[in-house]
Amino acid sequence: QVYSGLWKDREVVIKCGIEEALKAEGSPDAAPRRDVVLFDKLTRGTSMDEFREMLLNFLKSNLGEQPSLAALVGQIIAMADVNRDGKVSLAEAKSIWALLQLNEFLLLLSLHQKEHTPKLLGHCGDLYVTEKIPHTSLYGTEVPRVLQSLLPSAVHRLVHQWLAPAWPRRAKVAIGLLEFVEEIFHGTYGTFYICETSSKNVGYNDKYDFKMVNLRKVATEATVRAFLKGRRCEQNGDCTYGGDCTAACDKLLKQCKSDMVQPSLAKVCGLLQDYVLPGAPPELREELHKQLRTCTTLSGLASQMEVHHSLVLNNLKTLLWKKISNTKYS
Repeated sequence: QVYSGLWKDREVVIKCGIEEALKAEGSPDAAPRRDVVLFDKLTRGTSMDEFREMLLNFLKSNLGEQPSLAALVGQIIAMADVNRDGKVSLAEAKSIWALLQLNEFLLLLSLHQKEHTPKLLGHCGDLYVTEKIPHTSLYGTEVPRVLQSLLPSAVHRLVHQWLAPAWPRRAKVAIGLLEFVEEIFHGTYGTFYICETSSKNVGYNDKYDFKMVNLRKVATEATVRAFLKGRRCEQNGDCTYGGDCTAACDKLLKQCKSDMVQPSLAKVCGLLQDYVLPGAPPELREELHKQLRTCTTLSGLASQMEVHHSLVLNNLKTLLWKKISNTKYS
């Protein structure tokens, strides 16, 4: 359930009991998750040391082994202490534990220091409040669903371009989106993948600062790898987590490999081709088209993910930033 509201004179989004958005076909939903079983053990008499250990193990299973997890545990415990009495009651511990089971809430915590995610403003039970992002689509407004199926794709693109902000503002949003991809690749708490790359899941605020509107479409590397490990397949499509986090299928072994066919950066560049090329300044268009095309062909192989990806990403950001840096749009 998602509600809009006013809190302390600001527009907010209130979320309660959200189901996971990323469903992977064939996932072993029938088996009780270890963290849910652990949740049953969170009873009166659980010590703070035991609770810390539970949190650390939970974060390791979801974010992977990271040296920074101890600091995140400290932040979670501080957040759990709602009444600021220096202690965590059983009710407070159960509340924060229930929230951590929600992928979006876990990612909000993991990425809270980044400027490209909605700010978490408060929580209670399994309910939490975030700032409202005024523009919840890359194009400002999405074509109504009823019309989407009726309009040819070419007309759909034209409508999007008509609804979109002026080109310099789109360039600023695009730079923010590229920065977000940079942040989630080897971030403080590990690597994250965008697993449904769509203009409907990304947006911006009134200053045209990019915001990842739907964090439920983002997954941790540990989660995706756990899904792929030992998974049987006939084709690449059998190795897909969420909407488009696809790994290669080893046709000989009939098992999914661990590397993504297409990394988040390549998928985002595909999105940006329709977003920043139309209306781009003539002197920039050819080079921008060339760099975006190069970006969309990037491989998800681990051996190519470091220097090459950083180079492509920084070149794109620099190209766009140079064009708007000394204007009112920056």
